[in-house]
Amino acid sequence: MTKAEKTRNFILEKTAPIFNMKGYAGTSLNDITAATGLTKGSIYGNFSNKDEVALAAFDYNLHNIVSRVEKEINRQKEVKGKLLVYVNIYQHLLSGVVAEGGCPILNTAIDADDTHPELKARALKAVSGWKNRIMQLVEAGIASKEINTDHNPEQIALTIIAMIEGGIMISRLTAKPAYWNLIMDSLKKYVNSLG
Repeated sequence: MTKAEKTRNFILEKTAPIFNMKGYAGTSLNDITAATGLTKGSIYGNFSNKDEVALAAFDYNLHNIVSRVEKEINRQKEVKGKLLVYVNIYQHLLSGVVAEGGCPILNTAIDADDTHPELKARALKAVSGWKNRIMQLVEAGIASKEINTDHNPEQIALTIIAMIEGGIMISRLTAKPAYWNLIMDSLKKYVNSLG
């Protein structure tokens, strides 16, 4: 890795959690320089503007979650176990173990909905990729007869995503982690009923 690549990665490592917690509008250049200890000139020597840092920070946060999910999915033998990986990873995400500030997809989708078209497009692409990955797993489960053929893979994928993201929103908004556990218990029952 070149010195420039190392500096760029350092900036992302230090600022990605800030963008995830404070959002695009809430994150200032001063936040970026304070987190990195670098000057504005150093930041803009590696990124052309705050937009570029924000987009790269979203990609960085998303990559961290997706790589953890895929690593754990590859350890599972049964499709239902693979689907339940999302519950387990997101439980760690809420505790800040996986990503400070929670789910970058949910945070960015809400933050950039009307304010930043490029970030909104990245969040939409992430949700589409997530939906497609779950659909692949469900289709594999149907092919292996682990999941009944009368199930709609897209409906299952959307339900899983909605329950996870809705559970995060409700538990964080109410400051009641017990709500998250109740919703995830319902999701586990739903996944296990797919046989």
